[in-house]
Amino acid sequence: MTTYHKSAAVISTLNQEQYRVTQENGTERPGSGEHLNNTLPGIYVDIVSGEPLFASSDKFDSGCGWPSFSKPIESKNVHEIKDNTHGMIRTEVRSGHGDSHLGHVFDDGPTNEGGLRYCINSASLRFIPIDEMVTNGYGDFVAQVEI
Repeated sequence: MTTYHKSAAVISTLNQEQYRVTQENGTERPGSGEHLNNTLPGIYVDIVSGEPLFASSDKFDSGCGWPSFSKPIESKNVHEIKDNTHGMIRTEVRSGHGDSHLGHVFDDGPTNEGGLRYCINSASLRFIPIDEMVTNGYGDFVAQVEI
């Protein structure tokens, strides 16, 4: 069984934007994230811990400026926390093991997929293409990725 965790060694390798988003609860500029327009099959993992977060088959274009997903690949890896910052009431999402700030979840997603929109910062994610999932230890999740 793979274990995922936050480590100082990995955090020291993050670029400034990745650190600001994941460790300081930052938000990248809308439309600027590297994964926004990615349509390749695979999974998205926490850039800090490597835990699997979202499958490409659950990604959709919401028009919000950030990658959007209808559900997590494993709910235990995505924690939801009430967020009252910036004069709004929102639900923040953080990775379960890495405790990385990922983004927020809203209830305006596709109704046929459960109605949720996980609005996620690209800077908090690392993409693993389907053809590299097994060699990178994510073989258990290949069936969740549509080709």
